[in-house]
Amino acid sequence: MAKIKPSKGAPYARILGVGGYRPTRVVPNEVILETIESSDEWIRSRSGIETRHWASDEETVTAMSLEASGKAIADAGITAEQIGGVIVSTVSHFKQTPAVATEIADKLGTAKAAAFDISAGCAGFGYGLTLAKGMIVEGSAEYVLVIGVERLSDLTDLEDRATAFLFGDGAGAVVVGPAQEPGIGPTVWGSEGDKSETIKQTVPWTDYRDGTVEKFPAITQEGQAVFRWAVFEMAKVAQQALDAAGISTDDLDVFIPHQANERIIDSMVKTLKLPEHVTVARDIRTTGNTSAASIPLAMERLLATGEAKSGGTALVIGFGAGLVYAATVVTLP
Repeated sequence: MAKIKPSKGAPYARILGVGGYRPTRVVPNEVILETIESSDEWIRSRSGIETRHWASDEETVTAMSLEASGKAIADAGITAEQIGGVIVSTVSHFKQTPAVATEIADKLGTAKAAAFDISAGCAGFGYGLTLAKGMIVEGSAEYVLVIGVERLSDLTDLEDRATAFLFGDGAGAVVVGPAQEPGIGPTVWGSEGDKSETIKQTVPWTDYRDGTVEKFPAITQEGQAVFRWAVFEMAKVAQQALDAAGISTDDLDVFIPHQANERIIDSMVKTLKLPEHVTVARDIRTTGNTSAASIPLAMERLLATGEAKSGGTALVIGFGAGLVYAATVVTLP
C-alpha cells in the first residue's frame, strides 16, 4: 500500500499586510432620517454611528476588493504572482456563480491562485483567516489573500427603523504568509443555528423573482435579541480565544471586535475587564457596520493612524448572521 507524502508547509502563519477601501460617498445620519422617523441623537446613542460610506455604481464588490487588495499586497512587500489563494467573504455579491474571488484573482494578476467565496456574515473575516492559516501551514499556498467586502447598501431597507442606519459599504484585505513564530492563534468558532431568525434576509430571491413580493430582499434583525447574545455570549468566546492563545488581557495591545454597534463594543470591553492600555477599535462611528469587511477595515485604520503598532498583539472577534462567530489572537502586520 502506497503512503501519501506528508505536506510541507510553513511552521506558522501571520498577517503580513493589510489594506482597506471605503467608498467616496459619506452618508451622515441626516440622510437616513429622510426615510425613517428617528433622530441623529437616537442613532448615535443606540449604535455610535455618525456616518457611513455608500458605494457608487462604479464601486462594485470587485472594484472595492481590488483597491483594498492592492494596498494589502504592497504592505506585505510581495507581488500578486506570489499569491496562491484568494478567499473572499461576502453576502452582497449577487451572482450565484462564479465566485467573485476568481475574477479578483485574475484581475490582480495572480498565477492561477485557488479562489473561492465564503458566506459567514460578520464572522466571515475570521473564517477566512483561519482557512488561510491552514493553507499556509499545510503547504498548499505560500501567501493567501483574505478579503472581506460588502455593498450592504444594496441590502438595506431604508424604511426599516431597526436597520436603516446600520449598514455601510467597503472592503478590507489582508495577506497571510509564512512565519517562524505563531502570528495567528487558535480560532474559537462556531454557530448557533437555532437563533438564525434573529438576523436574516427578509425573503428568498425566488420570492422576488416570482413576483410573490415586490420589495427587493433586505437584511433585517431582531435588535434586542442580537444585542443580548453578542454582549453575553461573545465576551465568553473572546475570553476562550485568549485562553487558547495562552495570553491574558494584560498581554493585549489592541481589541478589534466586529463593528456592529458601539454599545456592544463597550459592553464587551467591560465584561472582559480590558486594561486601559488596550486600544479599542471604534471604526463603527464613521464606517457603520460593514459585516465581513469591518475587522480588516478597523485594523487598517488603527495602523494608519498610529493608534496600533506593527507587531502588537490584537484580539479579533466577528459575530453575526447564522448566528456564527470566530475569534482569535493575531500579531499585527
